[in-house]
Amino acid sequence: MDTLARLKSGQLAGTTRLTLSCGLTQFPEEIFELADTLQILDLSGNHLSSLPADLGRLKHLQILFCSNNDFAEVPACVGQCPQLSMIGFKANRIAHLPAAALQPVLRWLILTDNCLEQLPEELGDCTRMQKLMLSGNRLTQLPASLARLENLELLRLSANRLTHLPDWLFTLPRLAWLAYAGNPLPDVFCTPHEPGAVPDIDWTDLQLHKRLGEGASGVIQQALWRSRQLEVAVKLYKGSMTSDGSPLNEMAACIAAGSHPNLIKVEGRVSGHPQGSPGLVMNLIDPSYLNLAGPPSFASCSRDVYADDLSFTPGVLQRMAQGIASVAAQLHDHGINHGDLYAHNILWHEAGDCLFGDFGAACFYPADDSLAARGIERIEVRAFGLLLGEWLERCPEPLDELAALQQACVQPDVLARPGFDEVVASLVG
Repeated sequence: MDTLARLKSGQLAGTTRLTLSCGLTQFPEEIFELADTLQILDLSGNHLSSLPADLGRLKHLQILFCSNNDFAEVPACVGQCPQLSMIGFKANRIAHLPAAALQPVLRWLILTDNCLEQLPEELGDCTRMQKLMLSGNRLTQLPASLARLENLELLRLSANRLTHLPDWLFTLPRLAWLAYAGNPLPDVFCTPHEPGAVPDIDWTDLQLHKRLGEGASGVIQQALWRSRQLEVAVKLYKGSMTSDGSPLNEMAACIAAGSHPNLIKVEGRVSGHPQGSPGLVMNLIDPSYLNLAGPPSFASCSRDVYADDLSFTPGVLQRMAQGIASVAAQLHDHGINHGDLYAHNILWHEAGDCLFGDFGAACFYPADDSLAARGIERIEVRAFGLLLGEWLERCPEPLDELAALQQACVQPDVLARPGFDEVVASLVG
């Protein structure tokens, strides 16, 4: 029996989480019978265009997903749910976000891939907001009220119509993960300091083997590079919008990043693909490398999830910190803001060697001493500081100097934080 039939027959009484993706055109009234227990409701992948005006009856609802539906606006009734802290309406055709839909308890709002041209000033009243995902809309400016979002940690603005980034953006005290590529910003925000160069590798020179993985931006497969007789990894980009931005921008940033011991080496760019798909040929990673952590959960919101038994010796921690700080310094020397400096984007093994990847949120910024240039780098320095703090929590021995550096990196005064060159100097000094 499918989930909808079980719901209608009363078999789901007492459930806390409900997922319905079955071509719905109307909200099933039987959902209200779960009002005393339901906390997570996922209605993604249907044909819904409205929600009941009395949605507030779901008084325990904390998370609502309505992605891939037919909504033209975020229903105002979602603002009636007193505990609703996470809302996702990705990939609809939303052109209006009413102020009534916003609750002060909101922590995580996903409106990626819609048609929004403006945001209500009242969004700035959601002062608990930690993650705001707005990539793939038609925004030309941001409300000045967003400067009040002092708890905002992750902001996705890629692929909109922004012609400038407001100064207040670079003073938000907790912002650590920022993406803005794909906007009609000045050229200095659209190109690296020095464009990278890699050779073209013809598609016919690649013999594909097993699939290694698939992410939001593309598919990775193991392959033989015939002319070199070398096993490599080939990533073919999907070319569609992700929550972070455009996969094509990710590819450009990977190339511009250059070579570094803690980066996955780019061997070349795929050419001559039968469907014209863009792609990169990269070094095949030794299977001894493992993901350092999992991505944030609903509960952790903006923090990665580590294995409960994971711990680091001081030597391993120091080695990882030096490696990641060094590669971040190189990226910023090249005018690249990674935008997603997280443990879940790091591969490592127990000796402390690590590889940093996933450029899906990467952006370029100018090589000058402007507020934007200094602020963007130090926003990412905060991300490094949060990462370092997570590692220090998992080290059984006190490391006072690293702890002091960590505090300097996360201090609320953005411009008082050290730059990455200073961070590297502190780690090797």
